[in-house]
Amino acid sequence: MAKLKTAYFCQNCGTQYSQWMGQCKNCGEWNTLVEEVVEKTSSKTPPFSKSKQHVINIIEVVTSEEPRIKTPSEELNRVLGGGIVLGSVTLIGGEPGIGKSTLLLQLALKMKKKVFYVSGEESASQIKMRADRLTDVQNPNCFLFTETSLEKILHEAKKLEPDFMIIDSIQTLQSQLIESSPGTVSQIRECSNEIIKYAKENNIPVFLVGHITKDGQIAGPKVLEHMVDVVLNFDGDRNHLFRLLRANKNRFGSTSEIGIYEMVSQGLKEIRNPSEILITKKFEELSGNSVAVTLEGNRPMLLEIQALVSTAVYGTPQRSSTGFDAKRLNMLLAVLEKRAGFQLGAKDVFLNITGGIKTDDPALDLAVVASILSSNEDIAISEHFCFAGEIGLSGEIRPIAQVEQRITEAEKLGYEKIFVSNLNKIPKRKFGIKIEEVSKIEDFHERIF
Repeated sequence: MAKLKTAYFCQNCGTQYSQWMGQCKNCGEWNTLVEEVVEKTSSKTPPFSKSKQHVINIIEVVTSEEPRIKTPSEELNRVLGGGIVLGSVTLIGGEPGIGKSTLLLQLALKMKKKVFYVSGEESASQIKMRADRLTDVQNPNCFLFTETSLEKILHEAKKLEPDFMIIDSIQTLQSQLIESSPGTVSQIRECSNEIIKYAKENNIPVFLVGHITKDGQIAGPKVLEHMVDVVLNFDGDRNHLFRLLRANKNRFGSTSEIGIYEMVSQGLKEIRNPSEILITKKFEELSGNSVAVTLEGNRPMLLEIQALVSTAVYGTPQRSSTGFDAKRLNMLLAVLEKRAGFQLGAKDVFLNITGGIKTDDPALDLAVVASILSSNEDIAISEHFCFAGEIGLSGEIRPIAQVEQRITEAEKLGYEKIFVSNLNKIPKRKFGIKIEEVSKIEDFHERIF
C-alpha cells in the first residue's frame, strides 16, 4: 500500500523542500512554497531491473529514418523538421490569446487522421463554435473530450485508439495519485510522466499546450521541458497580425527554423513569403526608412527599419526601440558619434521594425545605421537599396553569415543594390543585383547619399 508524504514545492521553479521557508533558495522568489502530498511507495525497488537491453558498440547500431506524419500546415512541418514523429511529445507555449488552441484545433480539423482533442479549459460547444468559424470542411474523425481527470483521459484514449492526441492544457489536468490542486508542480510532473509513457508505449504523437509565466517561461517544473521531445514557442504581439512559431528544443530536427502565421478572422493563415507583406509599398520616398535583409533561422526575410531623429526638447535625449535591442541601439549611436563624427548625443532617436517582428540578427546593424543617418540628414534612401552587415565597435562593417542566401532573396524581390561588408566571401557568380562592398561607416555614408 502506498504511503503518503508531504513536501513543499516552489511554484515558480519546482524545487522541492522538506520544510516550509519564506524564500526559495533556488530562484529567489518569496512566498512561493506550497505544501503538496507526494506519493511514496513502501516497497523497495530492486537495484537492477530485468531488462533485455545489453551493451552495444556504437558502430554496430543500425539507424533508420523516423517515420513522420505530414500536417496540413507547411509552416508547422518546417519547424518540426518535416512533420510529426510517431510517439513524440510536443509542448507548445505562448501568451494567452496568441493562438495556441487555434493552431492545434485547425490541425485537428484538417488532418486526415483520428484525432483525440482533450480540453480542460473549454466546453464542447465552445470548441464547436470556434471550429465552425475556422473552417467549413471538418474532420469526421475528430473526437472531443472535455475532462481534467488524467485517469479518465487515458482510459478513453485507450478505448478510442487515436492516431493523434492534443491536450489543452497540461496545467488543467489532475491525477488522483497526487492530493494537490491542478497546475501545481507535482500535478504537472505526474500528469506529464503518465502522458509521455502512454505516447511512447502506443507510438501516438501528443501535443501539450502549456501556460507561461509573466517572465515568458513555461509554467511548472523546468524538468517538463527536458522530458518532452519538442518545445515550441508561439509568440508575437497581440496588437499585430503576425505570429512566429519557433522551436526551442527539437530531438528530431533543427531548432533554427521558424513558421510565420497571420491572425485573421478565420484563424491562422500561413505566410509563405513574409518579405512581400512586411515591406511597405511606398508612394513617396521618406527619410528614415531602409530595408534590411535578415535571417530567421535558415529563412531569409526582408524587414523595413524606420528611424526618427529629432532635437531633444528636454535635457536628456530619449532612446526608444521597438523590435530591436535597445542596448545595441545605444552601442550603434555611440559608434556613430565616436568613430564617424556624427553629433547625435543631444538628439532623440526612435527606432521601429515594422510588422511587430522582433529579431536579434546582427546583420540589421547596417540598415539601422542607414535609417538613423537618413533621418538625421532628412535625405531619403532609394527604395531600391537594401542592407546586410554587422557593425563593430571600431566602426568597421563586419561580415555576416549566409550572405549568398540574403543576396538571392533581395534579388528575387527586385532590389537593384545590396550593401554588404567587403570582408564577406561572395560567390563568384553573376547576380541580378549589384553588390556594394563597404568597409567603414564613412565610406558607407558617402555611397548611400
